[in-house]
Amino acid sequence: MRDVPLILIIDDTPANLAVTSRVLTEAGYEVAIAKDGERGIKQAELNLPDLILLDIMMPGIDGFETCRRLKTSSITQNIPIIFMTALSDTTNTVNGFELGAVDYITKPFAEAELLVRVRTHIKLYYLTQTLEQQVADRTSKLTAALQEVKQSQVQLIQSEKMATLGLLVAGVAHEINNPLNFIQANLNYIREYFKTILDFIQLYQKHYPDPVPEIQIKAKDEDLEFIQDDLLKILASMEIGSQRLRDISRTLRNFSRTDEAECQTVDIHEGIESTLIILQHRLKAQTGFPVIQIIKDYSNLPHVQCYPGLLNQVFMNIIANAIDAMEDKFHQSPTTTQDFAIVIRTSAINTNWVNITIADNADGIPERIREKIFEPFFTTKPVNKGTGMGLSISYQIITVKHRGKLECFSTTGIGTEFVIQIPIQQI
Repeated sequence: MRDVPLILIIDDTPANLAVTSRVLTEAGYEVAIAKDGERGIKQAELNLPDLILLDIMMPGIDGFETCRRLKTSSITQNIPIIFMTALSDTTNTVNGFELGAVDYITKPFAEAELLVRVRTHIKLYYLTQTLEQQVADRTSKLTAALQEVKQSQVQLIQSEKMATLGLLVAGVAHEINNPLNFIQANLNYIREYFKTILDFIQLYQKHYPDPVPEIQIKAKDEDLEFIQDDLLKILASMEIGSQRLRDISRTLRNFSRTDEAECQTVDIHEGIESTLIILQHRLKAQTGFPVIQIIKDYSNLPHVQCYPGLLNQVFMNIIANAIDAMEDKFHQSPTTTQDFAIVIRTSAINTNWVNITIADNADGIPERIREKIFEPFFTTKPVNKGTGMGLSISYQIITVKHRGKLECFSTTGIGTEFVIQIPIQQI
């Protein structure tokens, strides 16, 4: 906003230009002049005056056409225009207002009247500009506040989700560990006891190879020889099963890692593997749906500083979405013979970054949807099937929490690939 308002006078009559310029200059305004409409338009676009005094009757393009072109230009459309004319009929007055003029001054005009109208409309113009700037500032602040609210919602949902998941996983792991500890603690005793019993039977058979007929018949009916051979194998299988349960319990704890609030240096592959174990039930063949193959192409990665629980949540969201997409594709074409697969690749980018890609061979994501997939609450899933928060939360975890990148590449009819890049060191 200028210290001294600039007024542009467009008039083809030199006497009118001289008189009007003098009056306005003496009143303290800066004045520019143009002798026809074309020059006036160029002058207005070049210097952007605060007010235009426009004569109607001019050679070439008249005042009405000049006004129309000024008001249709994005550069000059907001500049107030006052018509100066000797005409006084209502038709011309209405036509001028319809074109966007703010006022009329009829020639010959009184100097006092001219100055009052000029001062009034410049003041209104400045007030309008100020108000528009205030509205723009307020809109910008409200937009920023709304974004902060959305971000807070995302973070709150993420925190609650991870807290709930952590409690659930901890509870499941605890429920598994209690009976598992009992079983493992007693398996050694059972092995010792069974070995003692078997040794005793073998000792008995050595010294009494020909027991009474009733014992011989019972031993044959129960296949005592097979039981002796198989018993230790069964115990070995039980020990393997209990160890498998312990591995699953450890996987559940490693997946959530709710006790690790700070950065941890971890093996990324362990997080991916624990996620795949959690989702194993959805990868197996089911009634009406084939098995989903997992193809792993792991590079020799260094250990990475990260928030393991959060990063595992990203793996979970992306892989679960890939499974959803393949299930949708199969249900749309249940007679398809296509093999479904998820390909997981890892690689190091120089010595500073690691790259994880997760790709599926479902139907892909249309571009109009792909542009919105990281927006909070955006989802294409039916009601009660998705919140629209998974990928938004994943994006925040990677880009904000880990200072990394999360990108989506997709080809309709071929599949989708998510690319995760995070720095090896967070500090």
